[in-house]
Amino acid sequence: MTSPATDGRSGNEQSAGGALLDVSSVTLRYKTPSAAVTATERVSFSVNPADRFVLLGPSGCGKSTLLKAVGGYMHPSEGSITIKGRPVKGPGPDRMMVFQEFDQLLPWKTVLHNVMFPLINARKLDRKSAEAKARHYIEKVGLTRAADSYPHTLSGGMKQRVAIARGMAMEPDILLMDEPFAALDALTRRTCQDELLQLWDETRFTVLFVTHSIAEAIKIGNRILLLSPHPGRVKAEVVDVDTASPTDGSAGRLEKEIHDLLFA
Repeated sequence: MTSPATDGRSGNEQSAGGALLDVSSVTLRYKTPSAAVTATERVSFSVNPADRFVLLGPSGCGKSTLLKAVGGYMHPSEGSITIKGRPVKGPGPDRMMVFQEFDQLLPWKTVLHNVMFPLINARKLDRKSAEAKARHYIEKVGLTRAADSYPHTLSGGMKQRVAIARGMAMEPDILLMDEPFAALDALTRRTCQDELLQLWDETRFTVLFVTHSIAEAIKIGNRILLLSPHPGRVKAEVVDVDTASPTDGSAGRLEKEIHDLLFA
């Protein structure tokens, strides 16, 4: 189930020809007022269609920085990132991002118009078609009754569901999720995890998910890439994660195995 890293490459990596996303030997550096920081070093992995691929590691290992690079918000110092074989040169509607912050919605727009906004702004659909598609995905996340509500009237979990609906409505090649449930209370977080998996089961979208929670990684992912502490390097890849079950104890054993790999 666990494959060790070799030269920074994930153990189960497939060829770029069969991958949706290919991250190859990516080193990410950025400058702060006091120093130059190396966030990741020669990280490689591939994400295949319908994967629930999780980047897991301690704080400061470059998980969110990698997600930003995949999103096109920063460029690798070394290596390459491609989507369907095309180099990532900047943000695009083929990659939609969901953050952990609750203020990612436009406060002056209703739920419906928040979900419609990128569809119209990207000129993908006319207003009537955009509304129909927005309502479809709002229904998918269970917020039909809240379609005309404004963000300030929603709970944190509801806001995250709107953000997910907005991302899904664009029907991107890959949905990028940066610890989207981290700020929620434990019960709401579990509910949102279940809803995300139910939505995936219905539509089989591709997701690249960042978390520092081992339990969440096991629940969400079918593949997990383990990153070392700063700077982030590939330690191992865990595959066939969704065969682990809490009822027979295999999920607990996998959690311990991942913990030992991360902190050995």
